[in-house]
Amino acid sequence: MTGSDLHSGPQRAPQTKKPVILTVDDDPAVSRAVARDLRGHYGERYRIVRAESGPDALDAINQLKLRGETVAVLVADYRMPQMSGIEFLEEAMHLYPLARRVLLTAYADTHAAIDAINVVDLDHYLLKPWDPPEEKLYPVIDGLLEAWHSTGDRAIPHTKVIGHPWNARSSEVREFLARNRLYYSWFRSDELKGQQLLEAAGLDGQTLPVVVTELAQTLVDPTDSELAAALGLTTTPAEDFYDVVVVGGGPAGLAAAVYGASEGLKTVLIERTATGGQAGQSSRIENYLGFPDGLSGSQLAERARRQAEKFDAELITAAAVTSLEVDGAARTLTLSDGRRIGCRSVILAMGVEYRQLNAEGCGDLTGAGVYYGASTSVAPDCADEEVYVIGGANSAGQAAMFLSRTAKSVTIVSRRGLEDSMSHYLVQQIRSRPNIREMPNTVVHAVRGDGHLERICLEDVGTGERREHASGRMFIFIGAEPRTDWLGGVVVRDDHGFILAGPDLREVSGWMLDRPPHHLETSVPGVFVAGDVRAESAKRVAAAVGEGSMAVMFVHRYLADG
Repeated sequence: MTGSDLHSGPQRAPQTKKPVILTVDDDPAVSRAVARDLRGHYGERYRIVRAESGPDALDAINQLKLRGETVAVLVADYRMPQMSGIEFLEEAMHLYPLARRVLLTAYADTHAAIDAINVVDLDHYLLKPWDPPEEKLYPVIDGLLEAWHSTGDRAIPHTKVIGHPWNARSSEVREFLARNRLYYSWFRSDELKGQQLLEAAGLDGQTLPVVVTELAQTLVDPTDSELAAALGLTTTPAEDFYDVVVVGGGPAGLAAAVYGASEGLKTVLIERTATGGQAGQSSRIENYLGFPDGLSGSQLAERARRQAEKFDAELITAAAVTSLEVDGAARTLTLSDGRRIGCRSVILAMGVEYRQLNAEGCGDLTGAGVYYGASTSVAPDCADEEVYVIGGANSAGQAAMFLSRTAKSVTIVSRRGLEDSMSHYLVQQIRSRPNIREMPNTVVHAVRGDGHLERICLEDVGTGERREHASGRMFIFIGAEPRTDWLGGVVVRDDHGFILAGPDLREVSGWMLDRPPHHLETSVPGVFVAGDVRAESAKRVAAAVGEGSMAVMFVHRYLADG
């Protein structure tokens, strides 16, 4: 290892240790150039450590860990002998899971690097050469450092979850923590370490899950709101009145919060579970404008959340809106804890939820081998298993690609062929994976198992033939539906529960104002809708972001009208 020396013998430790930016490249000239540029721009605030091989870099971060130092950013060359950049980053993640990760690639390696992005949760890949660094290097590192500082470097172990894979609430808690980017360790209640933790807490494990916080607070089968409060999430609005209340924290809601707050509106966003919505659960979004290498749903949600907070929008988690009252110009929302908040305008951006599969046995086994969506928390449990993905749209395809990284095999079961409802690029990716197979023209007839999923009965829609297949994991993506019952009698909806908006409302809602409704305005003046919950919406992330920002424009017009 060269550069900053970790083996120089006893030294007086500085009172405050600088966070480390570590770079590794097997080309000495490139290694020196990267370190030179980083040291010149960041040397006053960060310590720059460079290495010229993957093993050398691993030794360096082990030394850093032993010394109690923090690593903010890891920059690794893609092609290196002994250990590739991807392999190094995989190993480094175990020691510094919150360090931001950058891959250096030559132009010829770009496609290979993009394929490898799915192996690690890469934050950025950077093409060589990066001249001038003021345009191509420093803005990238600046953004990653800002993201790192927003979370810091938390010690491990952190929150502990003791549960069982076939306990539905255990799966829900793991998913809640993962989606809210709250780091935790998972322990099975039927294994030694989990049993020891239960004994230490004085519990018999009959009621699961058990959550032990970093402050040693023990929660038995906590609700989402109890969990959120214990782990430091904001669960209650700070004020009683706002310019705009955004209901829902998916792409549409986050965009509305960013634009509303940035334009001076007193803004609060209320999310029932975790910011990001269904898109936040996506392992890879590859057709979002401006991200040619793709990004995960969690990355998009995290960046949007930080952006909203930068403009002082309030983000409330684990709080559900249960009713909307209209009294003249006043709009009042009631939350699940009974709190009432008033506002001048509302943006409804609740998105949609997965449609339930109406097959024999599904309800009893949900959370015990039968899952809606492919959560990052459950996916590691699929190692070396034969899993089934039900559905033929993009969300099913993205899940299949994600699960195929660890599963022995992935079978996509769809009523029609994939080309009918899935993007071309995704179909091509799926067909390039040898451990993914397609079963078109097929539906799920029943699922069976004793306490957890064991067998899936599939039916050919053409012949009616039924066959059972052994499987312990099934992930369902058969469409989505809105959860808008709480708006019944207040806001006009279509027959499927989606919210109607725009000038056409005048003919169906009894609109009384002289002006026509604005494009995204619902049957209630000053109440707008954006994203997937709107009737006839595009059901795409980019469209949801556009509608969320557009809704704020119409809020301004509404408020200006008085």
